[in-house]
Amino acid sequence: MNGESPVRVDAWLWAVRQFKTRSAATAACRAGHVRVNGERAKAAQSVRPGDEVRVRVDGFDRMLVVRQTLVKRVSATVAATAVDDRTPPPPPRETVAIVATRDRGAGRPTKRERRDLERLRGR
Repeated sequence: MNGESPVRVDAWLWAVRQFKTRSAATAACRAGHVRVNGERAKAAQSVRPGDEVRVRVDGFDRMLVVRQTLVKRVSATVAATAVDDRTPPPPPRETVAIVATRDRGAGRPTKRERRDLERLRGR
């Protein structure tokens, strides 16, 4: 059963290697991290060739278009032919803002450290 027939979105995401396990794909659907054609998708929702699937993986959205429906997990080369990845490239490192972080367990910042943090943040 592959090619043109509809397939569950969680099974398809697992088959095209977006998630390591099918249960991880199902959990992402339950958490609302998967959208099919702009709407939140439940795990059992069907996808067909031409559908746009947005998946939030590791804090970044991936925009995928279904070319071929797969039920079984396949090799990476076959999975690449079943997906049209339209994810925009990540922003360059220079445009990403630097976030000041403190070591875990360091306690509250002192007055001097707080002022340094405020100065770094530009406030």
